[in-house]
Amino acid sequence: MKSLLASWQLWALLSAVFASLTAIFAKVGVENVNSDFATFIRTLVIVLVLAGILGATQQWQPLSSISGKTYLFLLLSGLATGASWLCYFRALKLGDAARVAPIDKLSVVLVAVFGVLFLGERLSGVNWLGVALIAAGALFVAWKG
Repeated sequence: MKSLLASWQLWALLSAVFASLTAIFAKVGVENVNSDFATFIRTLVIVLVLAGILGATQQWQPLSSISGKTYLFLLLSGLATGASWLCYFRALKLGDAARVAPIDKLSVVLVAVFGVLFLGERLSGVNWLGVALIAAGALFVAWKG
């Protein structure tokens, strides 16, 4: 069981499950509220839950133990996350969850491209085929035809 909990595959699969629930719950949640305000409420919930987890598991770290570079990239990541959430909730307010979510998941394709370009990661031909299929699949699911 311990090796399963240390598996990135398990956590990635759980992430996908929770991301799918996010789309469904958010679509209903933004029905009668401004999408930006809905994002604010969602963010407060996340902050409270994470504070509880950190407190319960005693994982708080001294702020001084974090490097300036780490702060910079966490700040940039937070800004990107916030922008993503705002755009996602606005898209859900305007469109069908079954079409919005696949377009949002084009982030998988962009991560592969950015990982290669900026992080020096390498993908095989089979990996690139998978990336292309993800892109094509997202577009086909989102296509209203």
